[in-house]
Amino acid sequence: MTKRHHWRLWLLATAVWLGFLLAGLPDYYQQYSPQFMLVFVLLLLLPISGVLYAVLKRTPQRHRMRLALWIAFYFTVPLAVYDSVYCGVVLGRGMGFLFEYWYLTVYYIIPWLLAPAMASLADRREVARSEA
Repeated sequence: MTKRHHWRLWLLATAVWLGFLLAGLPDYYQQYSPQFMLVFVLLLLLPISGVLYAVLKRTPQRHRMRLALWIAFYFTVPLAVYDSVYCGVVLGRGMGFLFEYWYLTVYYIIPWLLAPAMASLADRREVARSEA
């Protein structure tokens, strides 16, 4: 990936984080019940999976897994840093925010599982199409 691609991924991830932060106001989703948040987290997997698959499907197979891992990186590491600053420092929750804001914490793991899975799915479907 070029520096430009890295910057674009970082900017996109940052914009997504800001959007979720604003959507979660006034209490960064703490105003909702844990049951609601569980359903929200699960439902969010559907559009995320679709977007990941669409992006990775357009990527040449030789670059697909590498891009999936970069996407996982940019949509976890910077967001975890932003959440640490916002929840841990600004809101004064410290590292305890990882448990209190569990619905954020799960998304520090999910992209590392989902992005490679979508890359593999795109690979399998491409092979199946070429064999047909």
